[in-house]
Amino acid sequence: MHPFPSRRPAPSLSAPLPWLLLVLDSLLVVGFAAMGNRSHETGLALAQVMGTAAPFLLGLLVSSLAVRFWRRPSRLWPDAVVVILGTVALGMTVRVLSGGGGAEWSFILVALGVLGTLLAGRRLLSGLITDRRSSRGGQRTADVQPTPR
Repeated sequence: MHPFPSRRPAPSLSAPLPWLLLVLDSLLVVGFAAMGNRSHETGLALAQVMGTAAPFLLGLLVSSLAVRFWRRPSRLWPDAVVVILGTVALGMTVRVLSGGGGAEWSFILVALGVLGTLLAGRRLLSGLITDRRSSRGGQRTADVQPTPR
C-alpha cells in the first residue's frame, strides 16, 4: 500500500496549467513595474515598463525553475517563499549590475511587500480553486445544481 494514497501525481513539465500560472506571475511582475513607473513618473510606455520589469522577470524565471514550478505551481512553502525572495534578490542584483537603477532598502522592502503579496496571493487563490475543483471530482463548482426533470 502506498504511504500517501490521496496524493495526486505532480504535473509534468508539459502540462499547460503550470505554464499558464507562470505567465500570470509574469503579468503580476509587469503590473508591479508599471505601478512603480507610474508612481515615480518614469513612463508607462511598453518599453519603459518592460525595462523596469525585465530584471524581476529574469529573477522570477530563474527562481521558478529552481523550485521546479511545474510540480506544485500553487505551493506556498517553500516554493512561494523561494520564488518571492529569488525574484526580488535576483531582480535587484540584475538591476544594479545592468545600470538600471539602485537598490535602496526602501525599494527592496516595497518590492518584497508588493511582489510577496501578489505572488503568494496568486498561489493561495489558485490553490484554493484547484482544491475546490478536485474535492468535487472535477465537476463544475457552481453553487446552483440543475434540477432533475
